[in-house]
Amino acid sequence: MPDKGDDPTEFRFFDNRQKYLLFVNTCSEKWVIGERVSRELKNVIPTPPSIRIFDAGIGDGTVLSRVWRAMHHRFPTMPFSIHGKEVSLEDVRLTLDKLPDRLYEHPASVVVLTNLYYGEAPWLTPRSPQAAKNLVWEEVALQGNSSHEFEQQIVGLQDFLSENWQASAGKHGNPVYERPVALILYRDDHRFLLDSAIPKRESPKADFDLIIASQPYRAIASAESKAQNVITPLTRALAPGGRLIGIHSVGKDPGMEIVDAVWPGENPFTVSRHEILEAVKLQLGDEAGNYQFSAGKNIDSLFNYEMHTLPNEIGNSIGTSTLLAAWNAATYVAQVEDDRLEAAMREDSYISATRDVLKKRGGLWFQNESYTIIRK
Repeated sequence: MPDKGDDPTEFRFFDNRQKYLLFVNTCSEKWVIGERVSRELKNVIPTPPSIRIFDAGIGDGTVLSRVWRAMHHRFPTMPFSIHGKEVSLEDVRLTLDKLPDRLYEHPASVVVLTNLYYGEAPWLTPRSPQAAKNLVWEEVALQGNSSHEFEQQIVGLQDFLSENWQASAGKHGNPVYERPVALILYRDDHRFLLDSAIPKRESPKADFDLIIASQPYRAIASAESKAQNVITPLTRALAPGGRLIGIHSVGKDPGMEIVDAVWPGENPFTVSRHEILEAVKLQLGDEAGNYQFSAGKNIDSLFNYEMHTLPNEIGNSIGTSTLLAAWNAATYVAQVEDDRLEAAMREDSYISATRDVLKKRGGLWFQNESYTIIRK
């Protein structure tokens, strides 16, 4: 569990809103990951009282929304219990903005948003007795039966979020919550049907059918750290037959060619999916026998996504906006810190490097890899 630090300047690179929003709106990563995760639904065998999904870092809610649509298509009449962890206030607001339409299409849904740590969030229970005592538990039964009515009530939560969903920088630059929060939303006209799926503060449990762990850790962190702080506790939150899908960047793509041209030898992606799985097995100890670990073959595990460009955008002359979007995407994925970015951008060589790679490759794409852990 991260500890609080004293340096407010150490927030992680992906908490920079401008970089993040430019990246997610110019690249197809969220779309592609949503499709990849949705493929796992064919392996989900529902058990009462609901299909339980946990997104270990909802971001702007795009991946979760796409998976939710696929869930409704596959299980149109079953209750859903959809949990998401997110420490960023802005990301929670973006996610909430997507809920009215989802709740209208699939009314039998309980949505739980929390800012707790990975080792706490699946159970909605802080480890610290003091934090547990201060846990803000907010249950919202939405009135009405239209997306407009739901939207008006969700917009009314802004003051609650501003007051409670605050974070500070931890010892290693990771944001940590100031106050633990669990926000539960559902349609009041489906409260009776959803009663068994609505979390109860006095009886915490974590038994998820599907856990999404997409880009949940720093690339440069060790396999042991990624396992201990993120993947191992999430693995323990799986229900029998439940599946965890992990996804992270691996480099070896045009994006890293841009980065390497500016910082030769740069390689933040030194930990493979195989090493993470081995670290999780080691930390689980005797428990590891209860799980099946699959790194998969490269042809199944590796997948690409790209930066959106028009057919005529990459040519002899490339617009400044395209070059800046490509530079932002490359450095965002490579997790380059602000101080090094500022130094590099004092000269024009970064623009030349970006232009050269776009011309050579005819565009910009990135490579991710996935792995799964299944509870037997």
